[in-house]
Amino acid sequence: MDLTDFLINVHPELPMNDRTQLEDEISHMEGVVSACFSPEHPHMMTVTYNPDAVSSGKVMEQVDKHGIEASKVGL
Repeated sequence: MDLTDFLINVHPELPMNDRTQLEDEISHMEGVVSACFSPEHPHMMTVTYNPDAVSSGKVMEQVDKHGIEASKVGL
C-alpha cells in the first residue's frame, strides 16, 4: 500500500471546535490514515491517505459539506 499526503489550508480564524470536528470526520473516512492540524501552523491540516481507497477530492468534498473555505496544497 502506497500512502500519499496533502495539506488542507483553512482560514486562520476557524474556531478550534470546528477544526477538531473536521479532523475527527476526515480521520474516520475510509482510506484516510490520519488527519491532523499542525500545532505550529494551526490553519494547516495534513492528511495521509491511501489513494487506492479514497481521493483527495473526496476528502475536500467532506470539508466543503461544512461550508469551510479551504484549499488543497500538494506535498
